[in-house]
Amino acid sequence: MSGPVGKGDIETVVAGFTDHYGRLMGKRFDAEMFVEDIAKHGGHACDYLLTVDMEMDPVPGYRFANWDLGYGDFHLVPDLATLRVASWLEKSALVLCDVKSEKTHDYVAVAPRSILRRQIDFTKEKGYQAFAATELEHYLFRTPYRDAARQGFRDLEPAGWYLEDYHILQGTRTENFHAAARRHLKHSGVPVETSKGEWGAGQHELNVRYAEALEMADRHTVFKQCLKEVADAAGMSLTFMAKFATDRAGSSCHIHFSLWKDGRNAFDKQSDVFRWFLGGWLAHVPDVMVFYAPTVNSYKRYVDASWAPTRLAWSNDNRTAGFRVVGTGSATRIECRIPGADCNPYLALAASLASGLEGIKKQIAPPEAFVGDIYAAKDLPRVPYSLKGAVDAFAKSDFAKRAFGEEVVEHYSHFYRTEAAAYDKAVTDWERARYFERI
Repeated sequence: MSGPVGKGDIETVVAGFTDHYGRLMGKRFDAEMFVEDIAKHGGHACDYLLTVDMEMDPVPGYRFANWDLGYGDFHLVPDLATLRVASWLEKSALVLCDVKSEKTHDYVAVAPRSILRRQIDFTKEKGYQAFAATELEHYLFRTPYRDAARQGFRDLEPAGWYLEDYHILQGTRTENFHAAARRHLKHSGVPVETSKGEWGAGQHELNVRYAEALEMADRHTVFKQCLKEVADAAGMSLTFMAKFATDRAGSSCHIHFSLWKDGRNAFDKQSDVFRWFLGGWLAHVPDVMVFYAPTVNSYKRYVDASWAPTRLAWSNDNRTAGFRVVGTGSATRIECRIPGADCNPYLALAASLASGLEGIKKQIAPPEAFVGDIYAAKDLPRVPYSLKGAVDAFAKSDFAKRAFGEEVVEHYSHFYRTEAAAYDKAVTDWERARYFERI
């Protein structure tokens, strides 16, 4: 056996896929076993992984997998185009997998990567290639993960102690971490552009290069895994929660999209394709909001004058807009500022593509570009207020059923309703502080 495995440079291969939350699930294989067997034939994992909640408890009520069906296996098929050295781990490589049926060998329809693959196939059928970038923000803390959990995630020490948006001095204070993250990402096949302080104490953004939509979702997944594991190894912690604290800025995942045809950006000069894609994307936000804002916490980010969008409108280079058009010529693109850092990239990009393609199909014209402070425009429609309201809209949406299939809509409606119900039953610190003595 030759190559890095034969030379002993790689001893472990991490094979993973994202669950509904966007967490990387899977197995670690001995590298020789991977080369000799798994790379050719794939592996297996329990199908309950697409029905569990955050605590890994199997949730009843799914058709896809349940106790009556015995929670069998599905097939993990490594996409060898994603195989890379995981430079932040010792002698390890990482590969992302598609989830397929053991019986039919078809893509599992409810798996996040399958959902995005389907939209990319639709895009190709129309003669387009979809390019995207996801801008992820995070909060960094000097408190280790284990200590943070022990403290109930209270009284954490932020990496910075004042707002540091674009602030070089504060950025220097965390450069030991962010330089390591940039280096590991670059050496692990995720090209890096920049990192900078954001509008929060200890909040940062690290951007990677845009790519074809599926590859971008893969890069996003590797990015999150890398940063969490580098932070853990450094005795630090970070969070991709959409709203970490009431009095702090939320963390976003701005999505940049453009369609290309025959090697040229079809959005150049704000063409009809551009207008219709924008019109469809904007029009169908309520139908697919759950894919942009998937947790109860997501909706607490949408606060006026907080840099998070609160109303559905578009504008040219205006950061108060939910949709911001930027760039010129071949760099023209649409930035959707609605998703939070907690989104699953496969689902968020699939929702974006499906909405835009519907706009092209039905020639949905966007409203006039808004000029001014959109936070002050009370007559504009607002983004949904809660996960419960968003999932109700998703479950009833004819568009969502056409775009993703009824099986996917039913499956994810159950998933998001389960998440909302778990919160409804929880007693929070806010309730104790408010009612313990004074009620």
